[in-house]
Amino acid sequence: MTKTHKIILAAALLALASTGLAQETVTTTGAATNNEGLAAIGKGLALGLGALGTGVAQARIGSSLVGAAAEDSSKLGQLLLVFLLPETLVIFGFLALFLI
Repeated sequence: MTKTHKIILAAALLALASTGLAQETVTTTGAATNNEGLAAIGKGLALGLGALGTGVAQARIGSSLVGAAAEDSSKLGQLLLVFLLPETLVIFGFLALFLI
């Protein structure tokens, strides 16, 4: 691990830790239930994992697309359509974010 990677990792860790320390204090009269926090975690996972899956799928499809387009450039339009199909994962994650 290079020095640059360590600095980026430390900065990301500090940014995430600061969001946890910046939460509001909850009084006993307006106490938040545990379900609100779990719903927020679920929303983040729905969108984040959908985007991560899309990135992995499009990376593999994209490399194949470049190879296929190099062999036969007349099929580029059809191949681009196949490249965009995994993007529906992000749309489903975004939809789940609003349904939760």
